[in-house]
Amino acid sequence: MQLNTLDWLVVLAYGVIVLGVGLVFVRRAGTGTTEFFLSGRRLPWWLLGTSMVATTFSTDTPNLVTDLVRTGGVSQNWLWWAFLITGMCTVFFYAKLWRRSGVFTDMGFYELRYSGKPAAFLRGFRALYLGVFFNVIIMATVTLAAIKIGGVLLGVDKYTTVFIAGTVTVIYSATSGLWGVVVTDMFLFAIAMMGALAAAHFAVAQPEVGGLIGLVRNPAIADKLSLLPDFTDWRTATTVLIIPIAVQWWSTWYPGAEPGGGGYIAQRMLAARDERESMRATLWFNIAHYAIRPWPWIIVALASLIVYPTLESIAVRFPNLDPSIIRHDLAYPAMLVFVPHGLLGLVVASLAAAYMSTISTHLNWGSSYVVDDFYRRFLAPDEDERHYVMVGRMSTVVLIVLAGAVSLWLENALQAFQILLQIGAGTGLIFLLRWFWWRINVWSEVAAMCSSFLIAVYFQFAHEALGLAPVHPSLQLVIGVAATTVVWLVVTMLTPPAERATLQRFYDKIRPFGRGWHDVVDTGTGADGSLAAGLMGWFLGCVVVYAALFGTGFVIYGNLRLGALFGVVTVAAAIGLFRVLPKAGLG
Repeated sequence: MQLNTLDWLVVLAYGVIVLGVGLVFVRRAGTGTTEFFLSGRRLPWWLLGTSMVATTFSTDTPNLVTDLVRTGGVSQNWLWWAFLITGMCTVFFYAKLWRRSGVFTDMGFYELRYSGKPAAFLRGFRALYLGVFFNVIIMATVTLAAIKIGGVLLGVDKYTTVFIAGTVTVIYSATSGLWGVVVTDMFLFAIAMMGALAAAHFAVAQPEVGGLIGLVRNPAIADKLSLLPDFTDWRTATTVLIIPIAVQWWSTWYPGAEPGGGGYIAQRMLAARDERESMRATLWFNIAHYAIRPWPWIIVALASLIVYPTLESIAVRFPNLDPSIIRHDLAYPAMLVFVPHGLLGLVVASLAAAYMSTISTHLNWGSSYVVDDFYRRFLAPDEDERHYVMVGRMSTVVLIVLAGAVSLWLENALQAFQILLQIGAGTGLIFLLRWFWWRINVWSEVAAMCSSFLIAVYFQFAHEALGLAPVHPSLQLVIGVAATTVVWLVVTMLTPPAERATLQRFYDKIRPFGRGWHDVVDTGTGADGSLAAGLMGWFLGCVVVYAALFGTGFVIYGNLRLGALFGVVTVAAAIGLFRVLPKAGLG
């Protein structure tokens, strides 16, 4: 499927608009690192929240959803839907704390919360570990999706896709800073949603699918439609729902869903005008991310099971594709060939928007770690602001080159998703508790990071090499969480806490709930906001989003009665949520 002149004109118009908006902010971004990485801490909630959504609306996300639906059904999405619990927890307990901290990046937290040379070491090491190693894997996953889309829609090889996509995006990212990223994200999100809706419309319009009614009644997908796993199969139910709900959301560090907030989510919260704007931005992000976006992707994934029931059918339809990239996640771009010209250009532009939004954010975020938490902190502390902006722009080039190289090694989106989950398994509880329990120290975090990484390496590379039977990814996750948690708890109790003066300064600045602090610091008047209101807001926020998600699904399935019931639950929970927001500090 090749784009015609009309399609290319649409893509060109999109590119001109995006680059034009980005270039408006080149001069402002170049004045200093606060402008380049945090937009001067002056951004409103609606812009920040939409930017968070646009960033997670990546080219690999619909591919991942398609992979999940084709291999395990709609209920398989609980592997990422469960992270809503993490997100809502961040809204009501952590968003205001991050903004209150005033740090430049979330890596700066370490020298605010801990003391001495170990804190400085941890800050620098984590900056490179997350900003380079972890970040490169994430960007490689996104680029892998671009490779598959480019192969299907444009007929280009993976090397060409990596070169063109990376070059265009790094030029845009290195010039406009966070100002350009966030402002253009508004436009990118709108384009990406239109493209997703267009893809879903033409997917169900295929004769073999027979429209939305024909889709949900087709026997080929009858076993894929349930929103909950089959509890008669306890192994699947445990993997898909029980472990994500009971363990995964609080224990695993995953980009965009970090327990307690972190990464580019923390960057957006730190760029907000104030604490309330930070909370509102995160709330809007979680509503849009989990309640608004998933269904167009799911519809395309279900339709693909009818059009391309096997991997062989995809290979037959696209004989020139590299066989190494033909996996279930390729079915999403394979469905895009049915979009007519003109609209196909819009769909391609929407996928380019998704790619650019995600990659530009990760480049800016990763570069902020490299510049502020490593280069300025340890190598060149006394240079002027323009020098650090120059280093930040150079580091974006290095990051995109590394990401492109790794993307050529990966095969499918689910593979990378599981690797990232395993690497972060067991570390999440520290990120939740370190704000509220004085006893956690530098060595707690070092122990958790090292043990989770070594366990992930063992399961990924060494386990089968030793001739042992393969271990299911969900069991790997549980083992990793349990072992890592035991390790960091033991290390915590065997090592000294941060200096008392550091703990007191941290408490005075952050004002967390005092129950976990009163043994070592003067808690004074304690935290502001109500713990009960925060817990109620957390619960009601989850109910609103899950009820809206389920209600939309039942309406699509043609079950209007259940759709209406969940609609009523959504409205009732939303009313309760708005009443509790002022007491939770979000009024």
